[in-house]
Amino acid sequence: MKILILGAAGMVGRKLAERLAKDGRLGGIPIARAILHDIVMPVAPAGAPFSCECLASDFSLQGGAEKLVSSRPDVIFHLAAIVSGEAEADFEKGYRINLDGTRHLFDAVRRIGDGYNPRVVFTSSIAVFGAPFPEAIGDEFFNTPLTSYGTQKTIGELLLADYTRKGFFDGIGIRLPTICVRPGLPNKAASGFFSNICREPLAGKEAVLPVSEDVMHWHASPRAAVGFLIHAATIDGAKVGPRRNLTMPGLACTVGEQIEALRRIGGEKVVARIRRERDPIIEKIVAGWPRRFEAKRAVALGFKAEKTFDDILKVHIEDELGGVVS
Repeated sequence: MKILILGAAGMVGRKLAERLAKDGRLGGIPIARAILHDIVMPVAPAGAPFSCECLASDFSLQGGAEKLVSSRPDVIFHLAAIVSGEAEADFEKGYRINLDGTRHLFDAVRRIGDGYNPRVVFTSSIAVFGAPFPEAIGDEFFNTPLTSYGTQKTIGELLLADYTRKGFFDGIGIRLPTICVRPGLPNKAASGFFSNICREPLAGKEAVLPVSEDVMHWHASPRAAVGFLIHAATIDGAKVGPRRNLTMPGLACTVGEQIEALRRIGGEKVVARIRRERDPIIEKIVAGWPRRFEAKRAVALGFKAEKTFDDILKVHIEDELGGVVS
């Protein structure tokens, strides 16, 4: 089996590659080769029992996607995108990377023809939904995005469903919750503070909270996100049916509930490292986001996420901090 990961230098892409290297197989089939691609050079996971080729380029440029799929990978994980805040700030870049890049990829697969029909896993986002929201967003709620990023992801979902319907590839789109707690440095995502107020204090550093504690959001851990991707790559498409885009399960909690979980796990000294500094721009963006979902289809199809924010924090401490809180 050959695997292609686009966005392999990002946090979730890196963790996916590491998980595949650890398992050595996908859906019970041994992996023979993995191509890891990003705009910056990815790093091959240590100890992989298969060959890894690492590539850096901009596949939103003409001809770039054709080169990446020329080896006819069996599974393509499309994680490549610029994040919400950056897509909103730079309109042209957002559409070039998030929309044009996706279209070029899908067309590159389509043009191979000759019976080539890979599984394409596309990472979408809960940003495809826009206010006003019900108390919990179900599987029948319509897509009315209120950001450029959400619009780009919505169009990607529609393309994925149509190209799958036409038999050009076998696509599954997964709408990821906000991934928390993200390791590493803060990025340009407007949602970054959800991770910052946990990650930095647990590492002995100060963090800024730019919104009120009653802000509620939908979360899942990086470990759960990797599980979503692997399950999406191996699930029986016939069970999914023609509606190929799924909202992933997650956990709805307020910022205040995050902080209380942090207090239970790390104590008062950790919580004291959070500094409140309201940011009206961030508050305005967050106000238009969905808060709670009923991901019944995904759960019925076997996708799983954490049940409590304590569990999300424990995953971060185990996977990133060696089990130790500073």
